[in-house]
Amino acid sequence: MLQRRTILAAAAGLFFFALGPARAAEPVSANDTARFLAGMAPAPESPLAALTKDGSWQQHARSFDAAFERLDRGQLARIRAWSAANITTPRPSLFYFFSGPDFLYANAFYPNAKTYVLAGLEPVGTVPDLTTLRGSLAPNLYHMHASISSLLSHTFFITHRMKSDLRVGRINGTLPILYVFLARSGKTVKEATLVRLDDQGAVQPDVDGARGNPTRGVKIVFAGSDGEDRTLYYFSTNLADDGVRNSNFLKFCETLAPGDGLVKSASYLLHSGSFSKVREFLLANSAAMVQDDSGIPLRFYDRKKWDLQPFGRYLGPIGVFPGRYQHEYAGVFRNSHAIDFGIGYRWRPNESNLLLAVKKPGEAAGE
Repeated sequence: MLQRRTILAAAAGLFFFALGPARAAEPVSANDTARFLAGMAPAPESPLAALTKDGSWQQHARSFDAAFERLDRGQLARIRAWSAANITTPRPSLFYFFSGPDFLYANAFYPNAKTYVLAGLEPVGTVPDLTTLRGSLAPNLYHMHASISSLLSHTFFITHRMKSDLRVGRINGTLPILYVFLARSGKTVKEATLVRLDDQGAVQPDVDGARGNPTRGVKIVFAGSDGEDRTLYYFSTNLADDGVRNSNFLKFCETLAPGDGLVKSASYLLHSGSFSKVREFLLANSAAMVQDDSGIPLRFYDRKKWDLQPFGRYLGPIGVFPGRYQHEYAGVFRNSHAIDFGIGYRWRPNESNLLLAVKKPGEAAGE
């Protein structure tokens, strides 16, 4: 199992392959671990290379190849094109709350961010010594696949289903999913460290015996095709007012502000008075917000400070979220621009809405 102090190089020294008594165990790199979980071949010399001959892994790889190809063609490539055309001055930091482990859409909307901050209730979890799963790969890969199937098909996680799937099997929590999404986004995972936030909101290694009930997460350093190091943080934390009051999570986020914000498929929680602190943080510390109608209600955007650019169609919430219809939102979307992709709970392209809210010059924090 992963040590609490660090998962540097995917728990180098814990991931090994038995090469015989005459040779020392070879560590498995974080990147090879990510690629293997994503159904992509690890380096030929990796201890995991032998496991790619397993029929269950080969089926897993074929299934992921097809699923991610469909997703990129029908969704992510179109979002990247939309982003390039419309998000003209992205900030180095992205705040994506209520995200779960959804790096895919964070990267599609903001491919050039230097630091990504994702947060949700889902636990960080662990990646076991994959070489010990010989003979039991099939069920472990199945549960991981099941946990992300709704995102691959419908652009969002089904929370209760993911919560269940993330707790089954030895490949559990959000970390393996983050590895999959990083690898399938063409990133090279360099290292990952389990972390916690101290009383000042500073990131510390997560060690056994930490005082209190600290906010825990993972810090992943990765590189894209340009070779530049970037950082992804995922924190398992309660984003309701009583949760952030005790977590120091927003103190940490303040050190990265001003940034940009992304909210989608957020169960309309930001419509509630119980989530006012994260709503106020995003409005105060984001230079631009990309959201569907489950994000910040329109009434909280001061039109003197924000330019609102609507895209797609606003048809109101789906049936499981009654009482969240916004007449003001409908008015803004009467003069919207077309989009060729789906997003949010109304994931079909001709039913989706997307709002780009950009702070007017001089209004962004830090200006």
